[in-house]
Amino acid sequence: MIPNSFLQSKKWQKLQDDLGEKNHYKESADYTYLAIEKTTPFGKYLYLPYGPCYTSEKALKEAIKDLQALAKSVSAFFIRIEPRDAKNAKFLRNKAKINGSFIKKSKDLNPAETWVIDLEGSDEDLKAKLPSRLLRYYRNREKNDITIRTSKNPDDIDHLLRLQKALAKKKKIGTFSPTYLKTQLKQDFATLYLVEHEKQVVAAGLIFDDETTRYNLQGAQDETVRNLHATGILTIQLILDAKEKGLKTFDCWGIAPEGAPKNHPWAGFTAFKKTFDGREVDYAGTWDIIEDRLKYNAYGVFRSINRKLRKIK
Repeated sequence: MIPNSFLQSKKWQKLQDDLGEKNHYKESADYTYLAIEKTTPFGKYLYLPYGPCYTSEKALKEAIKDLQALAKSVSAFFIRIEPRDAKNAKFLRNKAKINGSFIKKSKDLNPAETWVIDLEGSDEDLKAKLPSRLLRYYRNREKNDITIRTSKNPDDIDHLLRLQKALAKKKKIGTFSPTYLKTQLKQDFATLYLVEHEKQVVAAGLIFDDETTRYNLQGAQDETVRNLHATGILTIQLILDAKEKGLKTFDCWGIAPEGAPKNHPWAGFTAFKKTFDGREVDYAGTWDIIEDRLKYNAYGVFRSINRKLRKIK
């Protein structure tokens, strides 16, 4: 069986279709992939978020060969892959080329490490994995005038955006566009959770569910009321609801790499996620397969200049 990757699924393809993103889905006996066309001033490239999916090292190599043919047919100057099965992708670190194309480790786009909580077992087993301090805040939420509701209303995404923009400014990280997040919420796999205190939204989280896993992708809280512990209360609700739904795992969606400095943008997130009894899962990271070195190098310079300009602003 080919290992599952939610961002390589038919459901994720539907999201790309709804966003107007041209994409290519391929399914064979030993690998599958969803390749999304991305446009730059130098031409297009193919991006496979957490993909391709494959059964073995040989299957990954076959998938790459197929992708190289696809890149040629659509005039893409590189292919960006994010293999999840690190064991069968080890050869990427030991190769300079594959089928005549150069391989380069890129800055990770989706996290290369994540924290996963197993939901199987009894309710008591699960509660033992939850931080006792946060459980206490969760049980006292109504006494503190804290309520949690879910929404499928795209207009409610504005609450998440407001909280994320404040967090992004503090952490110096990027945010997604309103259109992107609202289109995500319209998908059948997405649910928005809102935490309210005195009729004001103080925390929000956008989660995705597949057949086995809840993915905790987007979230933020009002930092002016941190004493309410809204994010902790929300996370416990997300986990308990996932358990009740019959899901097997809760994916916290990304932690900082081992040995990351204390000022890493995800340091605080990582420390919080690891207060829950879970396990680390490591992926292979983001890799570029270069079909046109001249365009690829020019694109790299262009991106570097853009990043510096954004820091100045």
